[in-house]
Amino acid sequence: MMRGAASAGVVAVMLMMLVVLNQLESATANDSLSSNKSHCNIYRGSWVYDNAYPLYDSNSCPFIERQFNCKSNGRPDRDYLKYRWQPSGCNIPRFNGLDFLERLKGKKLMFVGDSLSLNQWQSLTCLLHNASPKAKFNMTRSPSGLSDFSFPAYNATIMFSRNAFLVDIVGAPPKRVMKLDSISTGSLWKTADVLVFNSWHWWLHTGRKQPWDAVEYGNVTVRDMDRLVAYEKAIRTWAMWIDRNIDHSKTKVFFQGVSPDHAQSNDWSNQGGNGSCIGETKPVMGSNYRAGPHPAEMVVEKVIKTMKNPARLLDVTLMSQLRKDGHPSVYGFGGHTTPDCSHWCLAGVPDSWNQILYSELFHS
Repeated sequence: MMRGAASAGVVAVMLMMLVVLNQLESATANDSLSSNKSHCNIYRGSWVYDNAYPLYDSNSCPFIERQFNCKSNGRPDRDYLKYRWQPSGCNIPRFNGLDFLERLKGKKLMFVGDSLSLNQWQSLTCLLHNASPKAKFNMTRSPSGLSDFSFPAYNATIMFSRNAFLVDIVGAPPKRVMKLDSISTGSLWKTADVLVFNSWHWWLHTGRKQPWDAVEYGNVTVRDMDRLVAYEKAIRTWAMWIDRNIDHSKTKVFFQGVSPDHAQSNDWSNQGGNGSCIGETKPVMGSNYRAGPHPAEMVVEKVIKTMKNPARLLDVTLMSQLRKDGHPSVYGFGGHTTPDCSHWCLAGVPDSWNQILYSELFHS
């Protein structure tokens, strides 16, 4: 009887150990999937349909720009609101606005760039307002291009500085000169605890939309030059400025990456189609984009690798290339007259950019 009881006890202990081991293995597997990003590129993945999306209703964001509010502008389909970015092989944390505000207490986060930075700034402010809708907020928009959104209860400020080229443009028409090796606006950047830069959208503008009349680099001034070459020179100037002027122990620096447009349907399809983003209601499914890597993104990657203290690249280009359905199209500011295949509907793709920013800032 004693030996039988002992045997039964041993079996029970062994069974309990097996259960514990199974639980540990399961937890380890889940942890590796959810948080072990050291072995996972969170920028490679695909868009999956998720009924829990969008993360907020654009109509509940009282300060959203008309040009981004596709729903209020009459866009009839809703599937574009329902897609979540899913990395291959791991997960990223769901955006938590209250946690973001707690971690940003007493700090300033600044977006610096063109209207795509405005798009991301508006997305983040809507996400945070949605997380704490009763919290008092202050918002100011100045003619100089600086926008300031703050939550006094958290002493947290989210800023947007409109600066499409990052480098200087001096003079007045018809003698405006873009100086590819000069930055004089950096004193503002030094006031932020987190910096998120972006530049590309305006580099291809010509004619009346081109805000300069000549390009200067060193002692050479020309009427124009290859825009990608000019862009690389400017990004190198920005990178050198960051290395010389930003204390990386105090300030986190990101480059947003290049946001693509969808003006040519042969970039994603060999079937022809509408010729642009007009009428597109679904993402490109899978993880591959027919047009391949964006040349400007390749420039940014190359330059960042040369930095003494490399900025962190928010490599949103591929994930955004896959979202041909995410633009305002005819439901933006310009309507049918000037369809918008460059900016993004809100709620929408920039919310996923900010989810990744949240992950990179606080969970990496």
